[in-house]
Amino acid sequence: MAEKYDLVVIGSGPGGYVGAIRAAQLGMKVAIVERDRLGGVCLNWGCIPTKALLRNAEIIALLRRGEEFGFSFDNLRLDFSVAVKRSEQAARKLSKGVEYLMKKNKVTVVPGEGRLAGSGQVRVAKDGKVTELEAARILLATGSRPREIPGVPIDGKRVITSTEALSLPQVPRSLLIIGAGAVGVEFADVYHAYGAEVILIEMLPRLLSVEDAEISNFLEKIFAKRGIKIRTGTKVEGVTVKGEQVFLRLSNEGKTEEINGDVALVAIGRIPNIEALGIEGLGVRVGRGSFIEVGERFETSVPGIYAIGDVIGGPLLAHKAMAEAVVAVEAMAGQSGRRIDPSKIPNCTYCSPQVASVGLTEEQAKEKGRQIKVGRFSFQASGKAVALGDTEGFVKVVADAEYGEILGLHIIGPEATEMIAEATMARTLEAGLDEVHHSIHAHPTLSETVAEACLAALGRPIHM
Repeated sequence: MAEKYDLVVIGSGPGGYVGAIRAAQLGMKVAIVERDRLGGVCLNWGCIPTKALLRNAEIIALLRRGEEFGFSFDNLRLDFSVAVKRSEQAARKLSKGVEYLMKKNKVTVVPGEGRLAGSGQVRVAKDGKVTELEAARILLATGSRPREIPGVPIDGKRVITSTEALSLPQVPRSLLIIGAGAVGVEFADVYHAYGAEVILIEMLPRLLSVEDAEISNFLEKIFAKRGIKIRTGTKVEGVTVKGEQVFLRLSNEGKTEEINGDVALVAIGRIPNIEALGIEGLGVRVGRGSFIEVGERFETSVPGIYAIGDVIGGPLLAHKAMAEAVVAVEAMAGQSGRRIDPSKIPNCTYCSPQVASVGLTEEQAKEKGRQIKVGRFSFQASGKAVALGDTEGFVKVVADAEYGEILGLHIIGPEATEMIAEATMARTLEAGLDEVHHSIHAHPTLSETVAEACLAALGRPIHM
């Protein structure tokens, strides 16, 4: 006999487990289905382990600058296997944390592959055994996986995805990265720090194409200065593995060439995990890119079935999935709730220097016909950044010319991914330039640069 629940969540990534917890808080009887480790891809094979590796890369860069800080040593040795082990330990610890949260909130964890078996029915298969669940509502949160290049087999050794890149047995002498979005530039940073020759290949005109052009161009200059080779506006026409080398056939403005390296990392985006869900039999509508279509409260075309996170499309971000899960569950509970405004979702890239943004880029604001003011403040003029010895980058604010409304804020520099929270709050509260710079910022802090950029947009910077 099927166990009955108010809500069954399929997928325990950031969106899934947050949705389960919020539903339990609202008094629902909840089960969560997970085929692998609690925490999903983000926690186990994405966000957390990559940030651990990037922390290693950051420390390596600092150690190589030791003489600036008055210490020196000989024969600096780097052990990539230790970095990988540390990243895996971080992921396991947090996965255990999610397990604790499920117990604390009395959420039933059902291991196995979940599939819709009819209206309000979920069938979970594991090791040849099937568990039947009955639910008043179902939340699909199965996430995504790396997108592959058609006709290019991923062998996990010479041609890899971000999953394999987290645990290579050794650092390759040369790494070809196909795709210069957040995943591509983060792994470029990590492997370059460990001594690999890195080539970034991007079909679009610049790195981090979703970011403000000025920010992307600045990052490209820094990467190039460090020795990371960059090929923008370049398409990969073919990939061939010969022995212990991988060869890429590239085209750019009608010209073709072939380059080779030890390993090729395919980082061209992600696709939703929907194939095994059984949604086609129930009439759940799927749109462009195979993403599930939902309404503003995240209910699908089938009443009682909701979807959040990567399976409904971009931006494919853990914090977006978390926010969507809360909205969806509160809608199930009959609360009036809120809506998710895509323009108030921050983007973060954790390479060095970090990149973070929220709202419109300068280009987008102009395309919308907005009359704007732009303010910039360099970290070279920040007392805290100078004291840290970390002055690469700047803060850029894009604001409405008449009313001073902050349309977008963009940061490249130290701790940008932490600093963006202030800008996101300002956007949420519809704060303008005056409200931000009137808020007293502690000195010396990196966050002062946000207030100074707002002053610069008003034409009256103090420290620049």
